[in-house]
Amino acid sequence: MDSDLSYLLRGFKMLREPGIKPFVILPILVNVLIFGGLMFAGFELIGSGIATVLGWLPQWLSFLSWILWPLAVILILAIAMYSFSTVANIIASPFNGLLAEKVEEKLTGKEVSGRETFASALASFPRSIWREVQKLSYYLIFALIVLVLSFIPLISPFSGVLWFLLGAWMLSLEYCDYAMDNRGLSFKESKRRIKARRGSTLPFGMMVMAGTMVPIVNLIIMPAAVCGGTILWVEKLKNAGTPD
Repeated sequence: MDSDLSYLLRGFKMLREPGIKPFVILPILVNVLIFGGLMFAGFELIGSGIATVLGWLPQWLSFLSWILWPLAVILILAIAMYSFSTVANIIASPFNGLLAEKVEEKLTGKEVSGRETFASALASFPRSIWREVQKLSYYLIFALIVLVLSFIPLISPFSGVLWFLLGAWMLSLEYCDYAMDNRGLSFKESKRRIKARRGSTLPFGMMVMAGTMVPIVNLIIMPAAVCGGTILWVEKLKNAGTPD
C-alpha cells in the first residue's frame, strides 16, 4: 500500500524534472487565479450573509457570530475546494493533457502522439471540455446518491466519510484519465481500467483529496496529480484488466 500512496509524492518530484517544468507553469497559474477569485467571492458572499442573519437576531444572541464565522470558513473551504478543482480542471484540461503526454514520454522514452505543443493543446480545448463534462455528469449521479444517504439517520453520521471517498474517487478518475485520453481511450474504458486497479487508484485519489485541503500545496497539486496519475497509467493501468 505504501507504493500506492506514493504516486502523488512521485508526481511532485516529477515537477522538477528537465523537460517537464515548462508544462507545469500554466496549470499552476490557472490554479492561483481561480482559487484566489473563489476565496475572495466566497468570503464576500458569506460575510454579507452572516451580517444579514445577525441583523435579524436580537442583541442577546449576538454571541452566535463566534459560531457562525468558523462554520462559514469551513463551508467556504469545502465549497471552494471542490469548485476550485472542478473549474480549474475544466480550464486547464488541454494543458494537463499536454503535461501527461510529456511525463509519459519522459518515463517510457517513447513519443506519444497527442497535443505536442501549447498551440495544439489549445486547439484540443473543445474535446477536452467534453471529456470534463462527462466526468462532471458521472460525479453528479453519485453526488445525488450520497446527498440522499446523508439524510438517512443511521448513515448521516458517516456522510462526511462518504463525501470524502466520493471526492477521492473522482480525483483518481480525473488525474489518471489524462494519459488515457491522450491514447484515444473512451471515458468508459478509462473508468474500467481505474476500477480494475482501485487498490492503487483510490489511495492515490485520497492523497490528492487531502492535498487539496492544505494551503499553498493546493495551488501546485494539480500538475503534481497529473504527473502522479500518469505514472500510475504507465506502471499499472496500461494493462489493467483484473483487480489488484
